[in-house]
Amino acid sequence: MGIDTNVYKTLHHFKIDFYIFFDSIWRLRLFAIISDYSMKLSVNFTPGPSQLYFTIQDHVRLAFREGIPSLSHRSKQFEKIYQNVMEGLSQMLNLSSDYHIFFTGSATEIWERSIQNLVEKKSFHFVNGAFSKRFYEIAKQLHKGSTKIEVEIGTGFEEPVSFPNETELIGLTHNETSTGVSLPINFISSIKDTNPDLLIVVDAVSSLPYPDFDYSKIDSVFFSVQKAFGLPAGLGVWMVNDRCIAKAEKLLSKGISIGSYHSILSLHEYSKKNQTPETPNVLGIYLLSKVIDDFNRRGIQQIRKETEYKAAILYQCLSNHPTIKPFVKNSTWQSRTVIVADCGIHTQKLVDHLNRSGLSPGDGYGTMKSSQLRFANFPAHSKEQFELLVDNLNNFQP
Repeated sequence: MGIDTNVYKTLHHFKIDFYIFFDSIWRLRLFAIISDYSMKLSVNFTPGPSQLYFTIQDHVRLAFREGIPSLSHRSKQFEKIYQNVMEGLSQMLNLSSDYHIFFTGSATEIWERSIQNLVEKKSFHFVNGAFSKRFYEIAKQLHKGSTKIEVEIGTGFEEPVSFPNETELIGLTHNETSTGVSLPINFISSIKDTNPDLLIVVDAVSSLPYPDFDYSKIDSVFFSVQKAFGLPAGLGVWMVNDRCIAKAEKLLSKGISIGSYHSILSLHEYSKKNQTPETPNVLGIYLLSKVIDDFNRRGIQQIRKETEYKAAILYQCLSNHPTIKPFVKNSTWQSRTVIVADCGIHTQKLVDHLNRSGLSPGDGYGTMKSSQLRFANFPAHSKEQFELLVDNLNNFQP
C-alpha cells in the first residue's frame, strides 16, 4: 500500500521522525519529495509582498490558539494589542508624543486619505518613479490644484525647490520602490526648515523601519506591513501629528468633505480608546505587534547596521560585475532597502541562475520589467542570505 505524498511533506515540515524508512525504494521517493518541497522554500527578494519574518509562523500558530482571528475589535484584548503597537512603534522609531497611529487597509488608501484630510486647494509632489507619481495622480483625481516637480527615473532632487503659492502639503516618497532611489533624510528635513507652515507627508512604504527620521520635521509618515515588516499583506499604518489633526478639523469646519469612517478625525477619536472605527484586520494588527516586539528585542540600531552591511556588499558586487550594474548610479540616492540591478538582455538567465539556488529576485517595474531585477533588503533577509546572493551573482556567467 502506498503512502500519500502529503504525508511525507507533513513529516518533513514538522520534523517528525522518518519512521517510514523501511525500504530503499521509499527512501528514494521520500528524498525526491523532500527535495522538491525544499526547493519551494526559496528566499523572496521581491520588494513586496516580500520575505516573511522568520517568527511569523510561530506567531500565527499562537494567534489561532488564542482565538485572535475571531477576536472582537471592541474587546479589551484588542485594545491591549492596539496599545502594544503604539508603544512599540513609538519606541522603535523614537516618535514624539504628539504623534498618533492609525490602521487602514493599505498604504494606497493612505495616499487618498492624506489628500482628503489635509488639502483644501493645493499639494506639491516630488515625482521620480511610479509610486511617487501615483500619489500625485490621486491628488489630481480628487480635484485638487496639485503640482509637481518630476525628474528622470533613477535620480533624486537637487536643492532648492520653490513651491507655488497656496501650497498646503508636500508629498514625498522616501524610497521609490519602482527604481531604488531614496531621498536623503537631510533633504526631507530641509524642506520643513525652510517651509515650517507646510505639512510634510512622507511615504516610507519600502524603507521603514530603517530610516532614522527626525519626526519633528515630518507631519505624517506611513507604511504597509508586507515589505520591511515581513508580514502578509492587508494592513496600512498611518502616523500623524497634532498639526494634521488640526488641519482636518479646519477643513471640516469649512464644510469640506474629509471622508467618512476613515477620516483623520474619526480614526483619531477611536484611537483614543485603542480602537478603530470599523472591524479591522485584527490578525494583521496582532502579528504587527509581535514583530515590533521582535524588532525591539533585536534593537533598531542593529537592524540598521545589518541593513547597511547587506546593501554595501550587494552594491559592491554590482559595481564590480562585468555585465550587471546598479541602476542608480549616484550613491547619494542609492536605496539601502530596495536595490535595483540593470541586467539588460541577461535578465531571464540571471533569474534562472538564482532560482536554482533558491533565491527569488523581484522583477523590474513597469517598462523595466524585462531589463532589471529588484532586491529587497529588509530585516527578514539575513546577512547569510545576502552573502549567498552575492556569491551567486559573482558566479553568474551569461
